[in-house]
Amino acid sequence: MAHRVLHRLDSSYQPRAGSSSCVSPDPTSNLTTRLNQMLKSSGPGYILSLCPGQQYPITAPLLFTSPNQEISTQGYPTGSDRATLVVSGPVFSNGTGHSTAVDGTCANCDGVTLRNIQINGTRLGAPPFNGGANIEMGGSNSNQVIEYVHSFDPRSWSCLHVAEGNLSCNNVTVQNNDIGPAGSDLFQQWADGISVACRNTLIRNNMINNPTDGGIVLFGSPGTRVENNTIWVETNTLLGGINMVDISPFGGNYSGVVVTNNTIAGGFANGTPSGSQTKGTNNEDVIIKIGIAIGPRTWFGNEFGNNVSQGGTVLANQLTGAFSYGIAISSAKNFTVVNNVLVGNTSFIGARGPNCTSDDPTPSPAPFVIDLNTTTQSTTQSNFTQVADGDSLTCVLPPPGGDYWPFGGNPNPSASSPSSSHSNTGTTVGVILGSIAAVVAVAVLAWFVRKWAIKRTEARKFTKSSRQYPGYVFRKEHF
Repeated sequence: MAHRVLHRLDSSYQPRAGSSSCVSPDPTSNLTTRLNQMLKSSGPGYILSLCPGQQYPITAPLLFTSPNQEISTQGYPTGSDRATLVVSGPVFSNGTGHSTAVDGTCANCDGVTLRNIQINGTRLGAPPFNGGANIEMGGSNSNQVIEYVHSFDPRSWSCLHVAEGNLSCNNVTVQNNDIGPAGSDLFQQWADGISVACRNTLIRNNMINNPTDGGIVLFGSPGTRVENNTIWVETNTLLGGINMVDISPFGGNYSGVVVTNNTIAGGFANGTPSGSQTKGTNNEDVIIKIGIAIGPRTWFGNEFGNNVSQGGTVLANQLTGAFSYGIAISSAKNFTVVNNVLVGNTSFIGARGPNCTSDDPTPSPAPFVIDLNTTTQSTTQSNFTQVADGDSLTCVLPPPGGDYWPFGGNPNPSASSPSSSHSNTGTTVGVILGSIAAVVAVAVLAWFVRKWAIKRTEARKFTKSSRQYPGYVFRKEHF
């Protein structure tokens, strides 16, 4: 499998000096025990240095044990020379098994770092099972770093999870990683790219390819900044690009969260256009259902009653390609959503699927939709379309073929700016006084196209059961 080489966008990147020798994977018969013993016995600041280009088949998670420990590849390569941890433990018939390669959630794991390695979750087309993400970090710790890591094909629900601990996880940096593919777009076989439930986290400069559940999912995470990430799909439909919909574990608190300058690219037509042709077919019927989802009702319908997502800012993000909805807002309070633009060629397509509730109207696909019945005290750009019901929008399905997908290429650098405001009786929504004259400068999308050899498994029957994981209330998506 070919891997992208990520450029070092952070000039402050200064890896610590590691050991002059790396730890060989041989003999593999006791590999997991050997590596964990080194982490356990070496104390704070220890660097477990893996050998470039080597595969490490582990049968249980590698466990950080002390502050400021590091797991990395010797010499800090950023491409295919990174050592690969291969999830190789057992999978059991009761729906459990080995799914996590690295765990940094110990009670004494402040400042631990995972960098410059690869993690192969080895789902290999199988259904997911109950278990942790490829990478489990966070917990009741601060100042952790995950960077220059390629995490892909998780057996369970996510490539990377930063957990909340006792709501005291703080100040984690997730940067310059290449994430995915993750999961399948078959019903309830999805997986996230990056999943974060940690205060004041920085998520930047990550390339997230072919996730299927959420590209970046924020479980509240007050004070978090999400910037300069690229999320795109090629062979699987994605439910949500960036999701701000979960009530647990922070009670819907997104205060201080800023999501800005991210690029989210839906599906494009295959081949090249002929003449003045602007749309074509997509071999896999791939779309992103919601580019940015705000509010629990967009995802769960009325499951959480009057609960809302509140306090976040979504600013100057770019959307290109095929979606059902570019940005969808329902059950939100005190959000600011402005200066988000469409770039290049776009389509907004899809129709009601079998899991759309029969008595619940589903709005027509559109770039920006808002349910003013459930959204209050928020500021939005003027080009949102008001919808009567913004519930359970992921129930839509892409069209089964047809010339609906835009042809790709460099995005059009010109973008229209919002010019007026939405208002609601008794509630101000979209209080943008007068015209917004700001012109959003859109850089040319650096399009890194890579094809993954993903063998799609045979479609399974729809099921009403939902995934449940210990310690979390997870999303119930509607396919």
